[in-house]
Amino acid sequence: MLLEHLKNRIYLDLKEAAERAQEAGELQFDHLPPYTLERPRESAHGDLATNIAMVLARPAKAAPRKIAEVLLKYFPAGRNRVARLEVAGPGFINFFLDPAWVYDVIPEVEEMDERYGCSNVGGGEKVQVEFVSANPTGQLHMGNARGAALGDTLAAVLEAAGYDVTREFYINDAGNQIEIFGRSLEARYLQLLGKDVPFPEDGYPGEDLVECMKRLISQEGDRYAGMAPELRREILIKYALKEKLSEMERDLADFGVHYDVWFSEQTLHDSGAIEEVLKELQEKGYIYEKDEAIWFRSTLFGDEKDEVLVRSNGVPTYFAADIAYHQNKFRRGFDRVINIWGADHHGHVARLKGAMQALGIDPDRLQVIIMQLVRLFRGGEPVRMSKRSGEYVTLRELMEEVGKDAARFFFVDRSADSHLDFDLDLAKEQSSENPVYYVQYAHARICSILRQAGEIPRAREIDCSVLREEEERALIEKIAELPGEIIHAATRLEPHRLTRYAYDLANLFHGFYTTCRVLNAGTGLREARLALVNACRITLRNTLKIIGVSAPERM
Repeated sequence: MLLEHLKNRIYLDLKEAAERAQEAGELQFDHLPPYTLERPRESAHGDLATNIAMVLARPAKAAPRKIAEVLLKYFPAGRNRVARLEVAGPGFINFFLDPAWVYDVIPEVEEMDERYGCSNVGGGEKVQVEFVSANPTGQLHMGNARGAALGDTLAAVLEAAGYDVTREFYINDAGNQIEIFGRSLEARYLQLLGKDVPFPEDGYPGEDLVECMKRLISQEGDRYAGMAPELRREILIKYALKEKLSEMERDLADFGVHYDVWFSEQTLHDSGAIEEVLKELQEKGYIYEKDEAIWFRSTLFGDEKDEVLVRSNGVPTYFAADIAYHQNKFRRGFDRVINIWGADHHGHVARLKGAMQALGIDPDRLQVIIMQLVRLFRGGEPVRMSKRSGEYVTLRELMEEVGKDAARFFFVDRSADSHLDFDLDLAKEQSSENPVYYVQYAHARICSILRQAGEIPRAREIDCSVLREEEERALIEKIAELPGEIIHAATRLEPHRLTRYAYDLANLFHGFYTTCRVLNAGTGLREARLALVNACRITLRNTLKIIGVSAPERM
């Protein structure tokens, strides 16, 4: 956290400089706008850079470079390891720190060990992350798999940044899709018993339903064949849902995803929660009747058209249940709720936020991440079919082909709002071209060095100032960035930053290893380099743990 502490103190020093300049009459503004202080992309621009002069330009009614010069005049010199400042470009202020700051990073990493990278930025804020929430009518597919990797990594990032996180799966076990599910199961069941019955046109055709009914028949025989259809479907649905959910839970657990809560949609119907929320919306004047249906005035909240809550047949829509579900979330005490949805749910965001606002809940407390589609490629050609589902490649099939680690790394490696082309051949390749192999190989190489070295002195007992090579310094500085990367990923909901960070860290380590001898270095330098290598091991391991990828000690 050394670099983050320095950044926080320098950030406050900038605020102090602006206030002093205001008191002296050299800058005039009503309030200080938010500004950034970040690591610049190029080392020539210093260790840190800020845009404070540029965001002050409009309120202060002055040119950014002039504002920057004034701020430098009032900046408290000689504090927080700031060795030099300069004004650059249109008005950036670059900070050059005392080069010795990096040597405190290595002992800090060693002492924090598994906690290195963690912070309390979240302050214990209660956050729920709901992700996957697939219909239990089929098997988990690529979209579900990407959502699982992104959701679980985001939850881990938030936890590392000090948030109190709950992972939740919403079970869609009510409504129209379950009715279709029941008719599909019934047709397969009767067909397997030799009955000549048609399969529903809108039914779920997956082979997994056939296998499910085969297992039921092996246990129960034809005891339900002569039963009333409605009761028969109810029994088949109950059996199949239990099996499907168990299979989903097992597949997700093998993918490294474990939920704190599995929430049943059916409980919203059984408890009267849907009727309750409809009554509340009616009392507040946000619903009306038309064409024998009940509508929500979603156009009041920016939606293109009003939305049906209860169909003309008296059956509540999925949207009605979703409103009740999200009201339930906030009633459970979550300060913030984050949903990860597929691209096909994009139009649902505004109306759901509007419903929360109608209920008196700040819509900004509901954040929705829209996740774009995944395309699988093998041999340069798209993969379309699955042997098991007959429609799509399942999560289980993907794990069996490329493994959990490669799948999770690849899914998290792109921003959720970017389309993802998943190259199956690359994911299995054991070369530097495969990013997850490249990163894991760096960790294994580090572990090999440390095994050969034997016992390593504690970093506090070592003179790390002998680490003066460019590759050494670059590696230390990258290690120092992990806490900030986690904070950035958590506050901006960007878990993909962690895969990029892991790759960059591995790349710097491989470069260091190529240039700098470790085991054969002279006395003093050998110990310092071993301490650096160990700090890199801890940092890389902690990063991979957040992504849900293993850190192998041998490869």
